[in-house]
Amino acid sequence: MHASRIRLLRALLLNAFFGLCGSLCLTPICEAHLVVIVSHKSPVTTLTKSQVADIYLARTAQLPDGTEAIPLDQADTGATRSEFYEIVTGKSPAQLRAYWSKLIFTGSAQPPRVFNDVATIKRYIADHPNALGYIDEQELDPSVKAVLVLR
Repeated sequence: MHASRIRLLRALLLNAFFGLCGSLCLTPICEAHLVVIVSHKSPVTTLTKSQVADIYLARTAQLPDGTEAIPLDQADTGATRSEFYEIVTGKSPAQLRAYWSKLIFTGSAQPPRVFNDVATIKRYIADHPNALGYIDEQELDPSVKAVLVLR
């Protein structure tokens, strides 16, 4: 009888623990994603990760509709920029610096323009339909639209 109570108590504790962990993973922090954004005026409705990588690595200078793409970067002061590049290009910050050093040295391309805060990025993108950037999904507002969700 004592062993069965211990098993029951253990089962209840494990269920409570895993239930708590499951509910913690449903919090907004666990569900936050980066999104690639364009102006709400832009005709672009969706981009693939490969298209975004090509634009941000200067392999192409055009959006899918043929217009010039203006990629914007966040400042290299937080995790958002490194997370974006890891997901989209598979490159670490050190690899990205080496990549751009080579392109700049050879005169092949220039890196995306850097903005210091999300509000400025969104304002610029809202006013320029061919610009694109990346922000936390929670920062979306009606001036911009998500064209790719990065998980």
